[in-house]
Amino acid sequence: MGLTVLVVEVGNPANPEVREKVEFLIDSGAIYSVVPTAILDKLGIQPLAQQEFRLADGTKIVRRKGVALFRYGDRVGGADVIFGEDGDASLLGAFTLEALGLCLDPLRRELRPIPMILALQETALLR
Repeated sequence: MGLTVLVVEVGNPANPEVREKVEFLIDSGAIYSVVPTAILDKLGIQPLAQQEFRLADGTKIVRRKGVALFRYGDRVGGADVIFGEDGDASLLGAFTLEALGLCLDPLRRELRPIPMILALQETALLR
């Protein structure tokens, strides 16, 4: 099974014009994206909480979590982001992929657009 790598711009939602390009390993099995703390600090993104994670070997770790803006081509979305520490890989997780309207085709290892569905109230349909 191959790895899928993608360069995505990361920004601060409060100042979306200032962005940094980050090379990510796409991990559709990960919920959150992981961005190096140095980049998030440079963008002025503040941690909002801490989250506990379990590694593959069962070890528990704690990482800070905030919110970042992600841009890939003409697609833009906001998602939770983990402040990566030394030894952490830069990962693009499922929440970020969904915020960008994308999914990973696991067989072809390619990004595909996902159908964006919006539910309307019955009264809106009658207009």
